[in-house]
Amino acid sequence: MKICVAGLGLIGGSLAKTLKKNTDTVVYGIDINKKAVTLALAQEAIDEEITPEDMKNCDIVILGLYPQATIDFIKENRDNFNPGGIVIDTCGIKKAVVESAEQTLSGTGVSFLGCHPMAGREFWGFEYALDNLFDKASFIMTPTENTPKQTVDTVRQLALDMGFAKCVVSTPQEHDEVIAFTSQLAHVVSSAYVKSPSLFRQAGFSAGSFKDLTRVARLNEDMWTSLFLLNKEPLLSEIDHVINALKDYRDAIADNDSDRLHELLKEGRELKEESIRNDVR
Repeated sequence: MKICVAGLGLIGGSLAKTLKKNTDTVVYGIDINKKAVTLALAQEAIDEEITPEDMKNCDIVILGLYPQATIDFIKENRDNFNPGGIVIDTCGIKKAVVESAEQTLSGTGVSFLGCHPMAGREFWGFEYALDNLFDKASFIMTPTENTPKQTVDTVRQLALDMGFAKCVVSTPQEHDEVIAFTSQLAHVVSSAYVKSPSLFRQAGFSAGSFKDLTRVARLNEDMWTSLFLLNKEPLLSEIDHVINALKDYRDAIADNDSDRLHELLKEGRELKEESIRNDVR
């Protein structure tokens, strides 16, 4: 099988490295950043650099690009993909990308499948790509009524061959609603949290809780700005929920209402424990 990875950043670069480590796939690379290409070749993450026109010879094209760049790349290269081949993306939002991609590729014979490998780091760029980033991670696929079953089966097997622990099938809409809570909200809260004037007084006073809550504040603002705005409504709903919940805690503390505060904390603990039990199942 011949696979092209277009976009050799953290995710694309890690996928390329993982493919070379765990499969017999021939891996080609495309990136406007020539340093990334040079590093990928030197580290044998890709076998060869190709041009977009050469994608016609590839069975699968993996797009490791930001959401809007993914949409633009597919439009610009509509006629450069292999008819009968597969194109997948790796974006953290799905609905906008999937709808645009399917409309653009309609009638070309190219199958598009929205995907989201659930792993990352608080760094970006090929320099931080790892060949084990996806070990035991979840791989989300968002097929639509237009997606051939064979495409889903092929991509699922590829993900498992790479070392992903499981493949989860979702709709683009469900993906975006859930990811607004599990990923995007966490980044918003972390980014807001570190804006406290107490941030630079924490040395010697912080431990695991501080590190856990602030880790993802070190984000790539270019990528996350695009992700947030393309998933605006689900994310706004989650932010509003947190604001309302924080107000409940604030009011209980301001009113010295120990019973209410105790109940709020108890509810939070019980919900977390229930979610752990559900995960185990």
